[in-house]
Amino acid sequence: MGVKQITYKEALEEIYRGLSDEEFQRGLRIGVGNAEGKFLKILEAHPELRELAALVEDAKKKVIANLEHYIDMAMESLRKVHAKPYFAHTAEEAREIVLKIVGRGKTIVFSKSMVAEEIGLQHFLEESGNEVWETDTGEFLIRLAGSKPMHTTAPAIHLSRQKAIELLRKKLGIKLPDNAMHEEIVGAIRRFLREKFAKADIGISGGNALAADTGSIVLVENEGNIRLVTGYPPVHIAVISVEKLFPSLQIALAAAIVQAAWAGLYPPTYLNVISGPSSTSDIERKRVYGAHGPQEVHVVLVDNGRVAASKHPVLSGQLKCIKCGRCQWECPVWQQTANLWGGPVYGGPMGMGWTAITLGIKEAAELSMLCLGCGRCDEVCPVHVPLSSIIHWLKQQYTGEGEKE
Repeated sequence: MGVKQITYKEALEEIYRGLSDEEFQRGLRIGVGNAEGKFLKILEAHPELRELAALVEDAKKKVIANLEHYIDMAMESLRKVHAKPYFAHTAEEAREIVLKIVGRGKTIVFSKSMVAEEIGLQHFLEESGNEVWETDTGEFLIRLAGSKPMHTTAPAIHLSRQKAIELLRKKLGIKLPDNAMHEEIVGAIRRFLREKFAKADIGISGGNALAADTGSIVLVENEGNIRLVTGYPPVHIAVISVEKLFPSLQIALAAAIVQAAWAGLYPPTYLNVISGPSSTSDIERKRVYGAHGPQEVHVVLVDNGRVAASKHPVLSGQLKCIKCGRCQWECPVWQQTANLWGGPVYGGPMGMGWTAITLGIKEAAELSMLCLGCGRCDEVCPVHVPLSSIIHWLKQQYTGEGEKE
């Protein structure tokens, strides 16, 4: 019931279909064209962001070198702020933990989360008898299309305005004219999801960072949906992969800012910090948990191959990734295929390493052969993930030239 693994042949067939799909290619060209240049303008205007990225990279190295220590520290800190922590070794364990908290027959609102995609959480909860709604606009459209995210931070990058109109009409019966503009489409989605937010029993989010010293979840966004998902329902569940751990709240905030900047959004519209359930001490200074926000906060830390990768001489480098998706925008192969190349969840240059860690080296090694080896991904990564070296090593695994794992 998790993410469906596909064979190399199936992956190639999917890529060929994408290359010959005029609508897919047109949507991708428009999206890439609109994003082009934004990153450079941000860095030219705010050169101090490079110093912040260097701090984040140093912190990442520190955590990867001692990942289990920081997992223990985070679990303890989460308990201190009255959140309920869980540790899941595998995707299956993570899904079962969440289902045990959620139960069945509930309405659930999601904010976009790549680790939730990775463990197949949305489909699993639906198949377990729950009503599930994704609230990130791009991810919402992807769900309607029955597709997969085509970029880490811009999942619907390949969908045109006309396709969005068609999906809303056909799937939800929302009336929109043929010439509806972007503002009208977004307004229609906003009105539709308001009711879902209001009646939701559970809100499920990911986390851009988790501070091991305070147990604080840091989330960055521009839509405002994360605030509603994490603040409106009575129960909030955060599903966070363990490489998102940082030693302190200060550096966790820095990581979220760096991710937003390299994703082309600076300053971020919203930066959220969640340290346990809502509370008040306004009556006789007695602290009561469960005020206007959630009464319960559950945090599921997901390993799914990351702890083992932290000890691997090559794959440990991938754990520095903050998933800003900047390498994807720059990759000449990704610009033609989007996330059709890379694996069932992650795609592009960063997808190679993540697929190797979360699904298996064999699966990633086959796909790595499509990389051109230009090295542009290395040049733009804010935390210097050795992407081309990881891909080169995966190619060696495929051809048998390197030491086999």
